[in-house]
Amino acid sequence: MPIVFTSAGNPKTWTAQLKEHGITVVHVVSSVKFALKAQEAGVDAVVAEGFEAGGHNGRDETTTMCLIPMVKEQLSIPLIAAGGIGTGRGMLAAMNLGADGVQIGSRFVATPESSAHQNFKQVVVDAKEGDTLLTLKELTPVRLVKNEFFNKVEAAYQSGANADKLKEILGRGRAKKGMFEGDLVEGELEIGQISGLIHEIKPASEVVKEIITEYRQALAEQQTDKYKF
Repeated sequence: MPIVFTSAGNPKTWTAQLKEHGITVVHVVSSVKFALKAQEAGVDAVVAEGFEAGGHNGRDETTTMCLIPMVKEQLSIPLIAAGGIGTGRGMLAAMNLGADGVQIGSRFVATPESSAHQNFKQVVVDAKEGDTLLTLKELTPVRLVKNEFFNKVEAAYQSGANADKLKEILGRGRAKKGMFEGDLVEGELEIGQISGLIHEIKPASEVVKEIITEYRQALAEQQTDKYKF
């Protein structure tokens, strides 16, 4: 079955046309408001992405733990959770909050199959709690690793820079320079908070096996008397 994921725009733009060609449409959102707009536009499912996620993000800083049950309460179509999920236990937590599935991005950056530059993959592996921060809200909110480029952005904020000045600092191709060309100084390095739990580069197949194994173990533990009150 062909599936297209859309995001960062009006879900009405392509949904009808895609569905006319037998394509399942899933739209990525960061709030209840936009989840409902996506549902009204006729998408088949919604990805609700919390504030922990890497890359472009929502302005409201709603965490996955809060966002998923809020969206679930309002939505009647399948719900996929994203943002801060990179382990089997994280996957189970999202399902317990009401998700029908999960979308994982950051964990697969640190795999041989990823098209990211090796320098960036190593940054992800070395990342610790607090090494990323959401910034550039005046343009498009994005979660970045703190490097020299990030520091320039923060300095601009401290000096009262407006959106035009921020655009000038950002320039063009900044993400490509960082993540795909390996410039760890001037590049934009987008990754989620879950990077603090990514400790090695390993094949995607192993990542999937580990997540599923841990998910099943955690689910089995959940169903034991240990968690009954």
